[in-house]
Amino acid sequence: MSSSDIFIGETIGTAILILLGGGVCAAVTLKASKARNAGWLAITFGWGFAVLTAVYISGPLSGAHLNPAVTVALAIKDGNWSNVPTYFAGQLLGAMIGATLVWVAYYGQFHAHLTDKEIVGGPGAQATTAKAVEAQEKGAGPVLGIFSTGPEIRNVAQNLATEIIGTVVLILAVLTQGLNDKGNGLGILGGLITAFVVVSIGLSLGGPTGYAINPARDLGPRIVHALLPLPNKGGSDWAYAWIPVVGPLIGGAIAAGIYNVAFA
Repeated sequence: MSSSDIFIGETIGTAILILLGGGVCAAVTLKASKARNAGWLAITFGWGFAVLTAVYISGPLSGAHLNPAVTVALAIKDGNWSNVPTYFAGQLLGAMIGATLVWVAYYGQFHAHLTDKEIVGGPGAQATTAKAVEAQEKGAGPVLGIFSTGPEIRNVAQNLATEIIGTVVLILAVLTQGLNDKGNGLGILGGLITAFVVVSIGLSLGGPTGYAINPARDLGPRIVHALLPLPNKGGSDWAYAWIPVVGPLIGGAIAAGIYNVAFA
């Protein structure tokens, strides 16, 4: 794979991932959305299908890493770090593009939601959003959960551990079951397996932090949230932002170490 193929594939694939994943969060959260209040099952399956779609679209170009934790794990597994910056750049750019497209697709719903006095600042206002539970915490705005993750209970050690554990599960599944014949990314069957693993992680381990398990998935959309001209959007919760970046990277490295010791 050439550097241009990697960059284009990761940009397109991660944009699709965030468009569909962030899209289901918007659908469940926002006022005047037909899927409003559809719940956690809709979100977890929506993210799983987002992974599946993104992998199948971008796999032929870049191997569909779509996640810096995957890229780091494969670099540790193979000892080849030469393409890591290209993967990272495509993933972050794609995540920002995908988050922007969610805003475009739900433009009217965002404005209706954020200008409703019952939602912005009213008693029990934050109960209207399924994914944005972190909006209950200082520094997070009422629609931040559409873009990025946050904890139900703010405990740095627990939040970091949760992200590490979830990512270890994801990366072990990718390394043992998901790789293509060349071993440099996800294959056709591997994409399907990984999608179901993401659903499983969301159902079982997503409750505490919203299961970022992907630094680009969280950081890119958080940057977009900070930049978008949304009324009453609130803060982007930068005090928490390092956890869904550092935790998955540590988890990816641990999973690669486990793989090299136990499976290689």
